[in-house]
Amino acid sequence: MKQLFRDVDGGPLCPEGSVACIGAFDGLHLGHRALVGHATERARALGLPLATLSFEPLPREFFAPDAPPPRLMLPRARAEGLFALGADLVGLLRFNRAFAAMSPDGFAQRVLARRLRAREVWVGPGFRYGNRRAGDLGTLQAAGERLGFSAGEIAPVMLDGGRVSSTRIRAALVAGDFTTAARLLGHAYAIGGRVVRGRQLGRTLGFPTANLRFRGKVPALQGIYATRVHGVGDAPWPSVSSFGTRPTVDGIEPLLEAHLFDFDGDLYGRRIEVEFVARLRDEEKYPDLPTLVAQMDRDAAQAREILMHTSQRATA
Repeated sequence: MKQLFRDVDGGPLCPEGSVACIGAFDGLHLGHRALVGHATERARALGLPLATLSFEPLPREFFAPDAPPPRLMLPRARAEGLFALGADLVGLLRFNRAFAAMSPDGFAQRVLARRLRAREVWVGPGFRYGNRRAGDLGTLQAAGERLGFSAGEIAPVMLDGGRVSSTRIRAALVAGDFTTAARLLGHAYAIGGRVVRGRQLGRTLGFPTANLRFRGKVPALQGIYATRVHGVGDAPWPSVSSFGTRPTVDGIEPLLEAHLFDFDGDLYGRRIEVEFVARLRDEEKYPDLPTLVAQMDRDAAQAREILMHTSQRATA
């Protein structure tokens, strides 16, 4: 049975023991998949559940609330992805002031030993933890000797002469290089969520959209894109999407708006996934709605042309 938990303290979640792995897991790229895959193999070999530990908000978001790093995925998608990779328990631990002040030994004792009864703990290269990032692999191994678990790290996953990282993926997305982003991720970049009601302005302009909120997080990309929407029909649905704050209509919150070509149906409340295929242009502010509509017509035509000549993604 899959279990999601948020709290540091509480009764043991794995009374018979567990194998744990720890990481930010933003994007679940090839490096993350290697870490979770290795931990999954160890858990199955020992006959123990696999617990993956991450944090929400991410530490860099907590420490830089006025300039948070762009996020590749939302918390729900991260948890669902970790479960799909083999996790039996996913911890999205509440990263708050008390958690940030926790010493490395406190984390090892309260979370790894007491909460998870960990027997093995696996981390990625350069792992740091605890107050002021004082803990590293050596600290973790020393704690494990006292508390009854072993700790190890996996080798870095390299691609094109560099380490696979969320930072590289963000840079590729900003540049509109979805081919490189997909190679680093192991699949095409996409954002999933439940369709919400917007202002329905697009419908009045002849461009009805399926809208996804990014839940107060800073997205890793912004602009107008050729996209495909998954979860609507038997095959991915060609579309053109805007991801931004909609400056022409004085929007504030980042919103992903996907216009599905030749689609007639109600998607409100449905979970969909928007796959990004190609970047068309920056988001711009136009002097009036007719000018905006004329540009939307051009965007739609360009997106249709690109999608006709771009193969669909392989299943991740």
